[in-house]
Amino acid sequence: MRTGKGARAGQYLALLGYLVFLAFPFLWLISTAFKPPGELANLHPTWIPEDPTLANFRQAFDEQPLLRAALNSLIAAFGAAVIAVLIATPMAYVMARHRTRLAKAATGWVVVSQAFPFVLVIIPLFLVLKNLRLINSLPGLVMVYVVWALPFALWMLVGYVRAVPTELEEAAAVDGAGRLRTLISITAPLLAPGIVATALFAFISAWNEFFFALVLLKTPEKQTLPVVLTHFIGAEGVADLGPLAAAAFLATLPSLVIFAIIQKRITGGMLAGAVKS
Repeated sequence: MRTGKGARAGQYLALLGYLVFLAFPFLWLISTAFKPPGELANLHPTWIPEDPTLANFRQAFDEQPLLRAALNSLIAAFGAAVIAVLIATPMAYVMARHRTRLAKAATGWVVVSQAFPFVLVIIPLFLVLKNLRLINSLPGLVMVYVVWALPFALWMLVGYVRAVPTELEEAAAVDGAGRLRTLISITAPLLAPGIVATALFAFISAWNEFFFALVLLKTPEKQTLPVVLTHFIGAEGVADLGPLAAAAFLATLPSLVIFAIIQKRITGGMLAGAVKS
């Protein structure tokens, strides 16, 4: 019992240390966002601002088009999430229910494709989009985000589909439901937690993505929020810390709010009570 209590206490301490490690950058970001220039230049910084101010937020909005950039990021992220889920859901169903060699090879390729660095694909991707006349456009960026998010989204949904009992689909077939009707009326509602989790992954990945947006978007009016944040860094690499921290803090809020709203739907199962009577 003593050993068990000690091990559990060690686990709690390790978890607490991990949470502190994750929370430290975000808390420091919030503290910096509310500090006046005098405190930012202090050689002995403090956690809590002595004279908190909103001047950094006003300056950030005055210097850069944050609202327009946020709208561009929202369009790209939301479009990528919706399209990726619509494509990945039926593909995941086929791969999960028909475990052929081709399906296993496709699953392996999905996992391997996530190891490809961005630099290897950016040149051919740029040429393809150039031929399609989608350079410097949000639809082109959405297409890139869908292609990049689709493998992992497919891999996630395959696991969720396999968790749905096949007996439910067999019962629906006995009642006369076709394959498409079964997928829409039986399987899809039970996959809601997985679909939401997958859409959240695709949304956050696209919202935070920087490299593709930097290369493909040239017009300032079409740039996304991560790219606009780099404008707070001067030509000599000197960052305007106050406005930069304020803008970065605002950029992280959508992801946190969305996750807080749907976290119960992600973690909660929806198979309870799904029994044919």
